[in-house]
Amino acid sequence: MGLLDSVAWQGNIFKNGEWTPGTGGDYAVVEPATGAELGRMGQATPEDVAEAAASAAKAQREWAALPYPARAAVLRKAGDLWQEHAEEISGWNVREVGAVPGMAGFALHVAAEECYEAAALPGRSIGEVLPSEEPRLSMARRVPAGVVAVISPFNVPIILGIRSVAPALALGNAVLLKPDPRTAVTGGVLMARVFEEAGLPPGVLQLLPGGGDVGEALITDPNVRVISFTGSTPVGRRIGELAGRHLKRAHLELGGNSALLVLDDADVDEAVNLATWGSFFHQGQICMTAGRHLVADRLYDDFVERLAAKAGALPVGDPATGEVALGPVIDSGQRDKIHGMVTASVDQGAALASGGTYEQLFYRPTVLADVPLTSPAFAEEVFGPVAPVTRVSSVSQAVELAAAGDYGLSLGIVTRDVMRGLAVAEQIPTGIVHINDQTVNDEANAPFGGVKASGTGSRFGGAAANIEAFTETRWITMRGKPPHYPL
Repeated sequence: MGLLDSVAWQGNIFKNGEWTPGTGGDYAVVEPATGAELGRMGQATPEDVAEAAASAAKAQREWAALPYPARAAVLRKAGDLWQEHAEEISGWNVREVGAVPGMAGFALHVAAEECYEAAALPGRSIGEVLPSEEPRLSMARRVPAGVVAVISPFNVPIILGIRSVAPALALGNAVLLKPDPRTAVTGGVLMARVFEEAGLPPGVLQLLPGGGDVGEALITDPNVRVISFTGSTPVGRRIGELAGRHLKRAHLELGGNSALLVLDDADVDEAVNLATWGSFFHQGQICMTAGRHLVADRLYDDFVERLAAKAGALPVGDPATGEVALGPVIDSGQRDKIHGMVTASVDQGAALASGGTYEQLFYRPTVLADVPLTSPAFAEEVFGPVAPVTRVSSVSQAVELAAAGDYGLSLGIVTRDVMRGLAVAEQIPTGIVHINDQTVNDEANAPFGGVKASGTGSRFGGAAANIEAFTETRWITMRGKPPHYPL
Protein backbone atom coordinates (compact mmCIF):
# COMPACT_ATOMS: atom_id res chain seq x y z
CA MET A 1 0.00 0.00 0.00
CA GLY A 2 1.25 3.48 -0.85
CA LEU A 3 2.05 6.18 1.67
CA LEU A 4 -0.98 8.23 0.69
CA ASP A 5 -3.45 5.36 0.22
CA SER A 6 -4.10 4.68 3.91
CA VAL A 7 -4.71 8.21 5.23
CA ALA A 8 -7.21 10.97 4.54
CA TRP A 9 -4.65 13.64 3.58
CA GLN A 10 -6.79 15.29 0.92
CA GLY A 11 -7.87 18.75 2.06
CA ASN A 12 -6.15 18.33 5.42
CA ILE A 13 -3.12 19.39 7.43
CA PHE A 14 -1.21 17.16 9.87
CA LYS A 15 -1.63 18.50 13.40
CA ASN A 16 -0.90 16.71 16.67
CA GLY A 17 -0.73 13.32 15.00
CA GLU A 18 -3.99 13.63 13.08
CA TRP A 19 -4.96 14.52 9.52
CA THR A 20 -7.47 17.23 10.12
CA PRO A 21 -8.95 20.14 8.11
CA GLY A 22 -7.02 23.37 8.33
CA THR A 23 -8.99 26.36 9.50
CA GLY A 24 -7.97 28.14 6.29
CA GLY A 25 -9.95 25.72 4.09
CA ASP A 26 -8.25 23.94 1.21
CA TYR A 27 -6.85 24.66 -2.25
CA ALA A 28 -5.98 22.85 -5.48
CA VAL A 29 -2.68 21.04 -5.97
CA VAL A 30 -1.80 21.86 -9.59
CA GLU A 31 0.49 20.08 -12.05
CA PRO A 32 2.67 22.75 -13.75
CA ALA A 33 3.10 20.76 -16.97
CA THR A 34 -0.61 20.39 -17.70
CA GLY A 35 -2.54 22.63 -15.32
CA ALA A 36 -4.43 19.57 -14.08
CA GLU A 37 -5.62 19.36 -10.48
CA LEU A 38 -3.78 16.58 -8.67
CA GLY A 39 -5.63 16.85 -5.38
CA ARG A 40 -6.65 19.21 -2.60
CA MET A 41 -4.37 20.46 0.17
CA GLY A 42 -5.47 21.78 3.53
CA GLN A 43 -4.43 25.29 4.48
CA ALA A 44 -3.36 26.30 7.95
CA THR A 45 -3.91 29.61 9.71
CA PRO A 46 -2.14 31.33 12.62
CA GLU A 47 -4.69 29.68 14.92
CA ASP A 48 -3.52 26.27 13.71
CA VAL A 49 0.08 27.32 14.34
CA ALA A 50 -0.66 28.23 17.95
CA GLU A 51 -2.36 24.88 18.62
CA ALA A 52 0.38 22.92 16.83
CA ALA A 53 3.20 24.73 18.60
CA ALA A 54 1.68 24.12 22.03
CA SER A 55 1.19 20.40 21.39
CA ALA A 56 4.64 20.14 19.77
CA ALA A 57 6.27 21.61 22.88
CA LYS A 58 4.68 18.88 25.01
CA ALA A 59 5.51 16.12 22.54
CA GLN A 60 9.10 17.34 22.24
CA ARG A 61 9.84 16.81 25.91
CA GLU A 62 8.65 13.20 25.73
CA TRP A 63 10.53 12.58 22.48
CA ALA A 64 13.79 14.02 23.82
CA ALA A 65 13.49 11.89 26.96
CA LEU A 66 13.49 8.62 24.98
CA PRO A 67 16.68 6.54 25.02
CA TYR A 68 18.87 7.69 22.17
CA PRO A 69 18.66 4.35 20.27
CA ALA A 70 14.89 4.81 19.98
CA ARG A 71 15.32 8.13 18.17
CA ALA A 72 18.04 6.69 15.98
CA ALA A 73 15.79 3.77 15.00
CA VAL A 74 13.05 6.13 13.78
CA LEU A 75 15.51 7.98 11.58
CA ARG A 76 16.91 4.76 10.13
CA LYS A 77 13.42 3.49 9.37
CA ALA A 78 12.56 6.79 7.69
CA GLY A 79 15.63 6.41 5.46
CA ASP A 80 14.44 2.96 4.44
CA LEU A 81 10.93 4.23 3.69
CA TRP A 82 12.15 6.86 1.23
CA GLN A 83 13.63 4.00 -0.79
CA GLU A 84 10.73 1.57 -0.32
CA HIS A 85 8.24 4.13 -1.65
CA ALA A 86 10.52 5.56 -4.33
CA GLU A 87 8.07 5.14 -7.22
CA GLU A 88 5.19 6.87 -5.45
CA ILE A 89 7.31 9.73 -4.12
CA SER A 90 9.10 10.28 -7.43
CA GLY A 91 5.78 10.35 -9.24
CA TRP A 92 4.61 13.24 -7.10
CA ASN A 93 7.93 15.05 -7.50
CA VAL A 94 7.68 14.78 -11.28
CA ARG A 95 4.07 15.87 -11.52
CA GLU A 96 3.70 18.42 -8.70
CA VAL A 97 7.17 20.00 -8.88
CA GLY A 98 7.99 19.46 -12.56
CA ALA A 99 11.21 17.57 -11.81
CA VAL A 100 12.65 15.30 -14.48
CA PRO A 101 12.97 11.68 -13.28
CA GLY A 102 16.73 12.02 -12.74
CA MET A 103 16.18 14.95 -10.42
CA ALA A 104 13.39 13.11 -8.61
CA GLY A 105 15.68 10.12 -8.10
CA PHE A 106 18.47 12.33 -6.78
CA ALA A 107 16.09 13.92 -4.28
CA LEU A 108 15.13 10.47 -2.96
CA HIS A 109 18.77 9.47 -2.62
CA VAL A 110 19.58 12.62 -0.65
CA ALA A 111 16.47 12.25 1.53
CA ALA A 112 17.45 8.72 2.53
CA GLU A 113 21.06 9.73 3.16
CA GLU A 114 19.96 12.71 5.28
CA CYS A 115 17.97 10.33 7.48
CA TYR A 116 20.82 7.83 7.75
CA GLU A 117 23.29 10.60 8.61
CA ALA A 118 20.85 12.02 11.16
CA ALA A 119 20.39 8.58 12.71
CA ALA A 120 23.99 8.78 13.92
CA LEU A 121 23.45 12.07 15.75
CA PRO A 122 21.63 10.76 18.86
CA GLY A 123 24.60 8.55 19.72
CA ARG A 124 27.24 11.24 19.42
CA SER A 125 28.91 12.90 22.37
CA ILE A 126 26.64 15.67 23.63
CA GLY A 127 29.10 17.66 25.68
CA GLU A 128 32.44 17.97 27.37
CA VAL A 129 33.93 18.07 30.83
CA LEU A 130 35.43 21.45 31.68
CA PRO A 131 38.23 22.32 34.10
CA SER A 132 37.04 24.31 37.10
CA GLU A 133 38.78 26.42 39.70
CA GLU A 134 36.29 25.12 42.25
CA PRO A 135 36.06 21.60 43.78
CA ARG A 136 33.24 20.54 41.51
CA LEU A 137 32.45 18.71 38.27
CA SER A 138 31.88 21.24 35.46
CA MET A 139 30.32 20.25 32.15
CA ALA A 140 29.00 21.82 28.95
CA ARG A 141 26.11 19.80 27.55
CA ARG A 142 24.20 20.09 24.30
CA VAL A 143 20.43 19.99 24.79
CA PRO A 144 17.61 20.14 22.21
CA ALA A 145 16.55 23.62 21.16
CA GLY A 146 12.89 22.67 21.61
CA VAL A 147 10.42 23.35 18.79
CA VAL A 148 11.98 24.10 15.39
CA ALA A 149 10.06 25.76 12.54
CA VAL A 150 11.19 24.59 9.09
CA ILE A 151 10.06 26.76 6.16
CA SER A 152 10.97 25.15 2.83
CA PRO A 153 10.68 26.37 -0.79
CA PHE A 154 8.98 25.01 -3.91
CA ASN A 155 11.98 24.18 -6.05
CA VAL A 156 13.56 21.12 -4.39
CA PRO A 157 11.03 20.52 -1.62
CA ILE A 158 12.20 17.10 -0.44
CA ILE A 159 15.90 17.92 -0.08
CA LEU A 160 15.41 21.44 1.23
CA GLY A 161 12.96 20.23 3.87
CA ILE A 162 14.54 16.97 5.01
CA ARG A 163 17.99 18.47 5.56
CA SER A 164 16.54 20.43 8.49
CA VAL A 165 13.72 18.11 9.55
CA ALA A 166 15.87 14.97 9.93
CA PRO A 167 18.71 16.36 12.09
CA ALA A 168 16.34 18.49 14.16
CA LEU A 169 14.26 15.43 15.00
CA ALA A 170 17.29 13.23 15.62
CA LEU A 171 18.64 15.71 18.17
CA GLY A 172 15.43 15.59 20.22
CA ASN A 173 13.47 18.53 18.82
CA ALA A 174 9.91 18.74 17.55
CA VAL A 175 9.39 20.25 14.09
CA LEU A 176 6.65 22.40 12.59
CA LEU A 177 7.02 22.11 8.82
CA LYS A 178 5.67 24.78 6.48
CA PRO A 179 6.32 23.77 2.86
CA ASP A 180 5.66 26.07 -0.06
CA PRO A 181 1.93 25.72 -0.83
CA ARG A 182 2.70 24.97 -4.50
CA THR A 183 4.58 21.77 -3.63
CA ALA A 184 3.07 20.84 -0.28
CA VAL A 185 2.42 17.19 -1.12
CA THR A 186 5.97 16.41 -2.24
CA GLY A 187 7.54 18.69 0.36
CA GLY A 188 5.12 18.07 3.20
CA VAL A 189 2.50 15.32 3.06
CA LEU A 190 4.92 12.63 1.89
CA MET A 191 7.52 13.66 4.46
CA ALA A 192 4.97 13.59 7.26
CA ARG A 193 3.80 10.15 6.13
CA VAL A 194 7.36 8.79 5.99
CA PHE A 195 7.96 9.75 9.61
CA GLU A 196 4.50 8.67 10.71
CA GLU A 197 5.15 5.20 9.25
CA ALA A 198 8.65 5.20 10.76
CA GLY A 199 7.13 5.37 14.24
CA LEU A 200 7.64 9.02 15.15
CA PRO A 201 5.35 9.80 18.11
CA PRO A 202 2.30 12.03 17.46
CA GLY A 203 2.92 15.77 17.63
CA VAL A 204 6.68 15.62 17.10
CA LEU A 205 6.36 16.52 13.39
CA GLN A 206 3.42 18.63 12.24
CA LEU A 207 2.55 19.91 8.76
CA LEU A 208 1.23 23.45 8.34
CA PRO A 209 0.97 24.59 4.69
CA GLY A 210 -0.02 28.20 4.35
CA GLY A 211 0.90 31.72 3.32
CA GLY A 212 2.94 34.51 4.84
CA ASP A 213 0.65 34.80 7.84
CA VAL A 214 1.45 31.21 8.81
CA GLY A 215 5.16 31.86 8.41
CA GLU A 216 4.95 34.94 10.61
CA ALA A 217 2.99 33.03 13.24
CA LEU A 218 5.66 30.32 13.30
CA ILE A 219 8.41 32.88 13.87
CA THR A 220 6.60 34.79 16.59
CA ASP A 221 5.05 31.87 18.52
CA PRO A 222 6.69 31.68 21.96
CA ASN A 223 6.97 27.88 21.78
CA VAL A 224 9.17 28.04 18.66
CA ARG A 225 12.84 28.61 19.45
CA VAL A 226 14.65 28.10 16.13
CA ILE A 227 13.66 28.93 12.55
CA SER A 228 15.23 27.15 9.60
CA PHE A 229 14.38 28.91 6.34
CA THR A 230 15.37 28.19 2.76
CA GLY A 231 14.19 30.63 0.12
CA SER A 232 14.77 34.00 -1.46
CA THR A 233 17.05 36.65 0.02
CA PRO A 234 14.33 39.34 0.31
CA VAL A 235 12.07 37.01 2.31
CA GLY A 236 15.06 35.78 4.32
CA ARG A 237 15.88 39.33 5.36
CA ARG A 238 12.35 39.82 6.68
CA ILE A 239 12.47 36.51 8.55
CA GLY A 240 15.84 37.38 10.06
CA GLU A 241 14.56 40.76 11.21
CA LEU A 242 11.42 39.28 12.77
CA ALA A 243 13.34 36.46 14.44
CA GLY A 244 15.83 38.94 15.85
CA ARG A 245 13.04 41.03 17.29
CA HIS A 246 11.80 37.94 19.13
CA LEU A 247 15.33 36.87 20.15
CA LYS A 248 15.26 33.65 18.17
CA ARG A 249 17.92 31.98 16.09
CA ALA A 250 17.22 31.96 12.34
CA HIS A 251 19.20 29.73 9.99
CA LEU A 252 18.89 31.30 6.55
CA GLU A 253 19.87 29.57 3.30
CA LEU A 254 19.06 32.14 0.65
CA GLY A 255 19.60 33.03 -2.99
CA GLY A 256 22.65 32.81 -5.17
CA ASN A 257 24.15 33.99 -8.43
CA SER A 258 27.00 31.53 -8.56
CA ALA A 259 29.92 31.92 -10.93
CA LEU A 260 31.51 29.23 -13.10
CA LEU A 261 35.04 30.26 -14.04
CA VAL A 262 36.51 28.67 -17.16
CA LEU A 263 40.24 29.40 -17.04
CA ASP A 264 42.41 29.62 -20.15
CA ASP A 265 43.84 26.09 -19.78
CA ALA A 266 40.44 24.37 -19.56
CA ASP A 267 39.11 21.80 -22.03
CA VAL A 268 36.19 23.48 -23.80
CA ASP A 269 34.05 20.38 -24.24
CA GLU A 270 34.43 19.46 -20.58
CA ALA A 271 33.61 23.03 -19.56
CA VAL A 272 30.50 23.09 -21.77
CA ASN A 273 29.29 19.83 -20.27
CA LEU A 274 29.66 21.29 -16.78
CA ALA A 275 28.03 24.56 -17.80
CA THR A 276 25.04 22.79 -19.34
CA TRP A 277 24.33 20.86 -16.16
CA GLY A 278 25.08 23.81 -13.89
CA SER A 279 22.66 26.18 -15.63
CA PHE A 280 19.89 23.99 -17.01
CA PHE A 281 19.46 21.12 -14.53
CA HIS A 282 15.98 21.29 -12.98
CA GLN A 283 15.16 24.23 -15.25
CA GLY A 284 17.74 26.34 -13.39
CA GLN A 285 15.47 26.44 -10.32
CA ILE A 286 18.27 25.71 -7.86
CA CYS A 287 19.94 28.20 -5.54
CA MET A 288 23.39 26.91 -6.61
CA THR A 289 22.69 27.19 -10.36
CA ALA A 290 25.58 28.60 -12.40
CA GLY A 291 24.27 32.10 -12.99
CA ARG A 292 27.43 33.70 -14.40
CA HIS A 293 29.84 31.99 -16.80
CA LEU A 294 33.17 33.81 -16.79
CA VAL A 295 35.18 32.43 -19.70
CA ALA A 296 38.78 33.12 -20.66
CA ASP A 297 39.07 35.21 -23.83
CA ARG A 298 40.89 32.58 -25.92
CA LEU A 299 38.17 29.98 -25.24
CA TYR A 300 35.19 32.28 -25.27
CA ASP A 301 33.92 31.99 -28.86
CA ASP A 302 34.18 28.19 -28.95
CA PHE A 303 32.53 27.96 -25.52
CA VAL A 304 29.54 30.11 -26.54
CA GLU A 305 29.09 28.30 -29.85
CA ARG A 306 29.17 24.83 -28.31
CA LEU A 307 27.04 25.75 -25.30
CA ALA A 308 24.41 27.34 -27.56
CA ALA A 309 24.36 24.26 -29.81
CA LYS A 310 23.96 21.96 -26.83
CA ALA A 311 21.19 24.12 -25.34
CA GLY A 312 19.35 24.16 -28.65
CA ALA A 313 19.34 20.37 -28.79
CA LEU A 314 17.98 19.77 -25.29
CA PRO A 315 14.40 18.38 -25.26
CA VAL A 316 11.91 20.31 -23.14
CA GLY A 317 8.49 19.01 -22.15
CA ASP A 318 6.32 17.13 -19.69
CA PRO A 319 8.62 14.87 -17.62
CA ALA A 320 5.70 12.61 -16.73
CA THR A 321 5.03 11.59 -20.34
CA GLY A 322 8.32 11.83 -22.23
CA GLU A 323 12.10 11.67 -21.99
CA VAL A 324 13.06 15.31 -21.58
CA ALA A 325 16.02 17.21 -20.19
CA LEU A 326 13.96 20.09 -18.83
CA GLY A 327 10.44 20.15 -17.45
CA PRO A 328 8.21 23.14 -16.70
CA VAL A 329 9.04 26.03 -14.41
CA ILE A 330 6.76 26.18 -11.39
CA ASP A 331 4.19 28.76 -12.51
CA SER A 332 3.46 31.66 -14.84
CA GLY A 333 4.81 34.22 -12.39
CA GLN A 334 8.21 32.54 -12.38
CA ARG A 335 8.16 32.13 -16.17
CA ASP A 336 7.36 35.79 -16.70
CA LYS A 337 10.12 36.84 -14.29
CA ILE A 338 12.65 34.74 -16.21
CA HIS A 339 11.53 36.04 -19.58
CA GLY A 340 11.50 39.62 -18.38
CA MET A 341 15.11 39.34 -17.22
CA VAL A 342 16.17 37.75 -20.51
CA THR A 343 14.47 40.37 -22.68
CA ALA A 344 15.74 43.24 -20.51
CA SER A 345 19.30 41.89 -20.80
CA VAL A 346 19.00 41.61 -24.59
CA ASP A 347 17.65 45.16 -24.72
CA GLN A 348 20.76 46.26 -22.81
CA GLY A 349 23.11 44.63 -25.34
CA ALA A 350 23.33 40.90 -24.58
CA ALA A 351 23.33 38.60 -27.61
CA LEU A 352 20.74 35.84 -27.65
CA ALA A 353 22.77 32.80 -28.69
CA SER A 354 20.05 30.22 -27.99
CA GLY A 355 16.58 29.99 -26.47
CA GLY A 356 14.77 32.97 -25.05
CA THR A 357 11.36 31.52 -25.96
CA TYR A 358 8.69 29.50 -24.18
CA GLU A 359 5.43 27.62 -24.62
CA GLN A 360 3.12 27.62 -21.61
CA LEU A 361 5.47 26.93 -18.65
CA PHE A 362 8.19 25.28 -20.74
CA TYR A 363 11.06 27.74 -21.07
CA ARG A 364 13.79 26.90 -23.58
CA PRO A 365 17.35 26.66 -22.20
CA THR A 366 18.83 30.04 -22.98
CA VAL A 367 22.38 31.20 -23.65
CA LEU A 368 23.19 34.91 -23.51
CA ALA A 369 26.56 36.09 -24.84
CA ASP A 370 28.42 39.37 -24.33
CA VAL A 371 26.25 40.05 -21.30
CA PRO A 372 26.62 43.58 -19.87
CA LEU A 373 27.67 43.49 -16.24
CA THR A 374 24.74 45.69 -15.26
CA SER A 375 22.10 43.59 -17.03
CA PRO A 376 19.59 41.66 -14.89
CA ALA A 377 20.76 38.27 -16.18
CA PHE A 378 24.29 38.92 -14.92
CA ALA A 379 23.70 41.04 -11.83
CA GLU A 380 20.68 39.23 -10.33
CA GLU A 381 19.49 35.70 -9.59
CA VAL A 382 17.39 34.51 -12.55
CA PHE A 383 16.21 31.20 -11.08
CA GLY A 384 15.55 29.77 -14.51
CA PRO A 385 17.34 27.94 -17.37
CA VAL A 386 19.54 30.85 -18.42
CA ALA A 387 23.32 30.80 -18.94
CA PRO A 388 24.78 34.34 -19.15
CA VAL A 389 28.33 34.19 -20.59
CA THR A 390 30.92 36.93 -20.10
CA ARG A 391 34.39 37.22 -21.63
CA VAL A 392 37.33 37.80 -19.27
CA SER A 393 40.81 38.82 -20.34
CA SER A 394 42.67 37.62 -17.24
CA VAL A 395 42.35 35.54 -14.10
CA SER A 396 42.39 38.71 -12.02
CA GLN A 397 39.39 40.05 -13.95
CA ALA A 398 37.56 36.74 -13.46
CA VAL A 399 38.24 36.92 -9.72
CA GLU A 400 37.07 40.51 -9.54
CA LEU A 401 33.80 39.77 -11.34
CA ALA A 402 33.13 36.55 -9.43
CA ALA A 403 33.66 38.27 -6.10
CA ALA A 404 31.50 41.23 -7.03
CA GLY A 405 27.81 41.37 -6.24
CA ASP A 406 25.68 40.57 -3.24
CA TYR A 407 25.74 36.76 -3.25
CA GLY A 408 28.27 34.19 -2.08
CA LEU A 409 26.83 30.70 -2.30
CA SER A 410 28.65 28.34 -4.69
CA LEU A 411 31.62 28.58 -7.06
CA GLY A 412 32.93 26.36 -9.84
CA ILE A 413 36.38 26.63 -11.39
CA VAL A 414 37.46 24.67 -14.49
CA THR A 415 41.22 24.31 -15.03
CA ARG A 416 43.84 21.66 -15.76
CA ASP A 417 45.89 22.96 -12.80
CA VAL A 418 43.94 22.16 -9.62
CA MET A 419 46.32 24.04 -7.35
CA ARG A 420 45.87 27.11 -9.50
CA GLY A 421 42.13 26.62 -9.21
CA LEU A 422 42.33 26.43 -5.43
CA ALA A 423 44.45 29.58 -5.33
CA VAL A 424 41.82 31.38 -7.39
CA ALA A 425 39.04 30.11 -5.12
CA GLU A 426 40.80 31.53 -2.07
CA GLN A 427 40.20 35.03 -3.48
CA ILE A 428 36.43 34.64 -3.95
CA PRO A 429 34.11 34.62 -0.89
CA THR A 430 31.62 31.75 -1.15
CA GLY A 431 30.31 29.10 1.19
CA ILE A 432 30.99 26.32 -1.35
CA VAL A 433 33.63 25.81 -4.04
CA HIS A 434 34.12 22.99 -6.55
CA ILE A 435 37.35 22.70 -8.54
CA ASN A 436 36.75 21.05 -11.91
CA ASP A 437 33.04 20.76 -11.34
CA GLN A 438 29.97 22.91 -11.79
CA THR A 439 28.20 24.70 -8.97
CA VAL A 440 25.29 22.32 -8.21
CA ASN A 441 26.36 19.63 -5.74
CA ASP A 442 24.92 18.29 -2.49
CA GLU A 443 25.84 15.55 -0.01
CA ALA A 444 24.19 14.84 3.32
CA ASN A 445 27.45 14.78 5.30
CA ALA A 446 28.83 18.05 3.90
CA PRO A 447 28.22 21.49 5.45
CA PHE A 448 26.06 23.63 3.18
CA GLY A 449 25.44 27.37 3.18
CA GLY A 450 26.48 30.70 1.76
CA VAL A 451 27.94 34.02 2.80
CA LYS A 452 26.98 37.62 2.12
CA ALA A 453 23.38 37.80 0.84
CA SER A 454 23.29 34.03 0.32
CA GLY A 455 22.63 33.35 3.98
CA THR A 456 24.06 33.00 7.44
CA GLY A 457 26.75 30.43 6.64
CA SER A 458 26.92 26.64 6.80
CA ARG A 459 23.92 25.72 8.91
CA PHE A 460 23.01 22.41 7.25
CA GLY A 461 24.88 19.17 6.65
CA GLY A 462 27.48 17.31 8.64
CA ALA A 463 27.31 16.48 12.33
CA ALA A 464 29.05 19.61 13.59
CA ALA A 465 26.85 22.06 11.67
CA ASN A 466 23.65 20.20 12.53
CA ILE A 467 24.44 19.99 16.24
CA GLU A 468 25.27 23.70 16.28
CA ALA A 469 22.06 24.51 14.42
CA PHE A 470 19.54 22.52 16.43
CA THR A 471 20.82 22.38 20.01
CA GLU A 472 21.63 24.81 22.82
CA THR A 473 24.64 24.65 25.14
CA ARG A 474 23.98 24.30 28.85
CA TRP A 475 26.58 24.70 31.60
CA ILE A 476 26.16 22.18 34.45
CA THR A 477 28.13 21.89 37.70
CA MET A 478 27.91 19.34 40.52
CA ARG A 479 29.40 19.35 44.04
CA GLY A 480 29.57 16.62 46.64
CA LYS A 481 28.17 19.06 49.22
CA PRO A 482 27.00 22.67 49.16
CA PRO A 483 29.71 25.32 49.60
CA HIS A 484 29.58 27.92 52.38
CA TYR A 485 29.28 31.51 51.15
CA PRO A 486 30.30 34.48 53.38
CA LEU A 487 26.85 36.08 53.53
